[in-house]
Amino acid sequence: MNKTCLECGEKIVGREDKKFCSDGCRNSYNNKINKDSTNFMRNVNNKLRKNYRILSALNVDGKSKTTRTKLLSKGFDFEFFTNILNTKTGNTYYFLYDQGYLALENDYFMLVKKDI
Repeated sequence: MNKTCLECGEKIVGREDKKFCSDGCRNSYNNKINKDSTNFMRNVNNKLRKNYRILSALNVDGKSKTTRTKLLSKGFDFEFFTNILNTKTGNTYYFLYDQGYLALENDYFMLVKKDI
């Protein structure tokens, strides 16, 4: 049985379950599959990552307070988040994966980390 590399089509020599002729072909194939399909998608993912890094840096202990000014000065974009949590008490938390924030009075924010 002659198997060929999924990336370049070269003949594969070696183990029976091998799919690629080299690590380079395997990496190239997986990079193509996992690439963001559009600039829009890439830009949104970059903004989500940036927001997450900002919250993580400001919320080292898992619960802290900060101001809108501090978040904005670091480049935080309030339009990008991954999910919303509405509590029974009527509070609305905005999350970026496991890092979240709750708007308080006077432009303060409570930063929280969700236990996963």
